[in-house]
Amino acid sequence: MDNKTVFSGIQPTGELHVGNYFGAVKNWVRLQDLHRCFFCVVDMHSMTMPYDVAVFQKNTEEMFVSLLACGLDPKRCTVFIQSMVPQHAELNWILSCVASYGDLTRQIQFKEKSEQLAATVDDPTSGGFISAGLFNYPVLQAADILLYHGAYVPVGRDQEQHLELSRVIARRFNKQFGRDYFPEPKVLSTELPKLLSLADPGKKMSKSLGEKHVVPLFGEERVIRARVRSAITDSGETPEGELSPGVHNLLGLLRACDLGDTAATFENQFRSGDRKYAPLKDAVADALVALSSGVRARRAEIAADRDAIHKLMHETADQARTVAAQTITDVRRLVGLPQR
Repeated sequence: MDNKTVFSGIQPTGELHVGNYFGAVKNWVRLQDLHRCFFCVVDMHSMTMPYDVAVFQKNTEEMFVSLLACGLDPKRCTVFIQSMVPQHAELNWILSCVASYGDLTRQIQFKEKSEQLAATVDDPTSGGFISAGLFNYPVLQAADILLYHGAYVPVGRDQEQHLELSRVIARRFNKQFGRDYFPEPKVLSTELPKLLSLADPGKKMSKSLGEKHVVPLFGEERVIRARVRSAITDSGETPEGELSPGVHNLLGLLRACDLGDTAATFENQFRSGDRKYAPLKDAVADALVALSSGVRARRAEIAADRDAIHKLMHETADQARTVAAQTITDVRRLVGLPQR
């Protein structure tokens, strides 16, 4: 294990689906034995969009449990809840004074999500309201990373612009306050599967598209099989010898489940013109059911002792606060704020 710090976070926006697992969490489990890792349930980020308080609280705790069930081990990494470490909010404000308004206006995700919210003027839960927190979201993301001196961040392409802003903020802070205190975090490049919607293989698998577009990681067998069975495969316009996006996506799921040989066999059959979709879907469903049954059993075992969960949540937050407190002590001295 090297001493480089890896940081990554996930929002508690509901249950994990297989796209979350293969696109992020499975890789985190591997990384915890290679680097000094901090993995965070970023609940404060979720507050930028309209939400129900009771659901939000439940989802935050359940995401913490789900990460443990997937294999994150508090003895091998620090896995914690963002809002339980108040230094995130303090560094967010300090870095907001270093960040440029112009940089924030150019963030693609703000434009996309604000347009989405603006279109909901008739929705009583949002009324087209656009939170200032949504605008400042990338600064909090920079604070999350820099608080632990994150050198590497495993992110998807949709987050690369935010990570670039984190580098800009770190660079500007270092220049303004006279020393190279913060590292400029880099993308941790790893081979991750790009899993697409089962109902529309032209789009990324996402809960925001609707239930039929995702396969729940902790779903019951009948749900998983039904989702895979209804997956779009071929529109009938795929040239001979080529794979349709839907078939390519199903093969990707097999490979993500470490069934590369099985995927290769099906791919050869399809390229030769033997396009039998039912056996392919059955193989994918079998693989996902096997994965789900394992993590579902582990989650049930962990979730059975709520007192132990709450104790662990506080212990891991204490671990994160120890590191975060030292960073804030340093930063307050550098920027001229009094020490506590």
